[in-house]
Amino acid sequence: LARTLARHPRPLGGDTTRNLPAPAVSLSGMVLNNPTAPTAAGGLQQLSIRRKPDWIRARVPGGEEFERLRDIIASHKLHTVCQEANCPNIGECWNRGTATIMILGDICTRSCGFCNVKTGRPLPVDTDEPRRVAESVALMNLRHVVITCVDRDDLADGGAAIWAETIQRVHETCPHTSVEALIGDFKGDADALQVVIDSRPEILAHNLETVKRMHPAVRPQADYQQSLRVLKQINPALSWRPSPQTVIRLNY
Repeated sequence: LARTLARHPRPLGGDTTRNLPAPAVSLSGMVLNNPTAPTAAGGLQQLSIRRKPDWIRARVPGGEEFERLRDIIASHKLHTVCQEANCPNIGECWNRGTATIMILGDICTRSCGFCNVKTGRPLPVDTDEPRRVAESVALMNLRHVVITCVDRDDLADGGAAIWAETIQRVHETCPHTSVEALIGDFKGDADALQVVIDSRPEILAHNLETVKRMHPAVRPQADYQQSLRVLKQINPALSWRPSPQTVIRLNY
C-alpha cells in the first residue's frame, strides 16, 4: 500500500463506487453458495477456495532472453509498460522476445484506476528518446514492435511530435519492422492526433478501456465521447494502407 500511495500522490480513480450511485438491486444473495443471510444450518455459506491451477501462476522473471531484453532497455535508458505497470506476465513475454516500449517518460499526468504507472508532474521531454527507441528495436531484431506512452497533458501537443519522430525513426532504422502505436486522446486535439496519423504506423490503436457509465470512476480525466472522436478521426485516415495489419482496437 505504501508503495502504491508513493507512486500515486493524487487519489486513484479505481474506486468504482466512488462516483456512482448506490445500486438499486443487489444480486449478491443469488450467487451460488454465497447468500447474504444466515442459512438454515446457521451462519453464512462460503464458497470453498480450491487450489489454483499451475497455469494461472506467474513465473518468476528470468532466462537468457529476458536478461538480453532487460539489458538492451536499461542500456538505452528506456521505459516499458511491462515494468512500470508491474505486469505479472513480464517474464513470459520477454522470454519470447516481446516488450511494449513506453515513451515520453515514466510519469503520467492522469490517474486511471486500472493502471499502476506513476502519477505526478513529468520530467522535461527527452528529445533523444526516438533515436534510442529505434536503436533498441534494431538490437531486439523485432518483426513487430508495440509502442505506447504516458499521458502528457502538460505538453501543448500532448507529445505528438515525439510520437511522430519515434515512428519515423523506427521505420528508417528497421524497415522490415511494423509499428503498432497505442496512443492517448491528446485531450481531443485533432491537429496533434493528425501529426501521429501522418507518421503512418502500421497499426494505430486507442483504448476505450471501459463502458461509458464507468468512465468517471475508471478514467476520471478522460471522456468517453472524446475517445470515440479519436477513433472516428483515425478510421478514414488509415485508408492509405488497406492491409490486414491496419486495425482499430477497442478494448473493454
